[in-house]
Amino acid sequence: MNGFAWQAFALNLAASAVAALSVMLITFLIALRKRMHRIVDVAWGLGFAAVALASYAMSAGDGDEGRRLLITALTAAWGLRLAVHIGRRGRGHGEDPRYEAMLAKAPGNPDLYALRKVYLLQGALVWLISLPVQAGYYLPGPLDGWALAGAALWAVGLGFEAVGDAQLARFKGDPANKGRIMDRGLWSWTRHPNYFGDFCVWWGLFLVVCADPVVAATTLVSPVVMSLLLTMGSGKALLERHMEGRPGYAEYVARTSGFFPLPPGTLRRS
Repeated sequence: MNGFAWQAFALNLAASAVAALSVMLITFLIALRKRMHRIVDVAWGLGFAAVALASYAMSAGDGDEGRRLLITALTAAWGLRLAVHIGRRGRGHGEDPRYEAMLAKAPGNPDLYALRKVYLLQGALVWLISLPVQAGYYLPGPLDGWALAGAALWAVGLGFEAVGDAQLARFKGDPANKGRIMDRGLWSWTRHPNYFGDFCVWWGLFLVVCADPVVAATTLVSPVVMSLLLTMGSGKALLERHMEGRPGYAEYVARTSGFFPLPPGTLRRS
């Protein structure tokens, strides 16, 4: 496929960096006022939505309008849903223990340390992971099979995320479940339906640009980085270290898939 607007895409990279950085800096100022850095987790989804909107504006006159609208809708819907969910989940709670532990060991000013290690890092990750989103705005030609397959995989991912989050919220909202391990619904198929959902969302958005093999190769780093974060970084691995030792968790691990969904009972019980 010929006609990809590389020069315009390069300008878009700069505009998206400004958009992601702006979201994080504004969030940092709000966190200073509230004395609570956990709100940066809300900014994660908002950063991607801001990049999508900035890219849509920057790409006016370039690319295919159908693909531009599709990418904007998919990215913004995912980012805003996630931001609202995290905001509701954290309402009424104090600082996140992860940030408390990190800032307790901070050399020098804890807030400036948080700015460097959390806000600016997350802004850079938003920019990097969103490369397929940014590139998709400059692909010529109408929507194709790659784009439709990507949208379908995105829908699977969003469904896993939204349903899994709702099931967990209902479970935690019942006082009778205090101290128990959530092992129902999607959580009986995978120990991390929300992280698996993120995985599908970002590989789906990557598929939207796969009609152009050069663009796909250029942006492949993005879903790979997201996959590593979800499985080995701040997602699955970190949460499971936190859950180790809780009553019933070892048994849950033994019978439930660690990431990719499997029907309940597929794994042999220990």
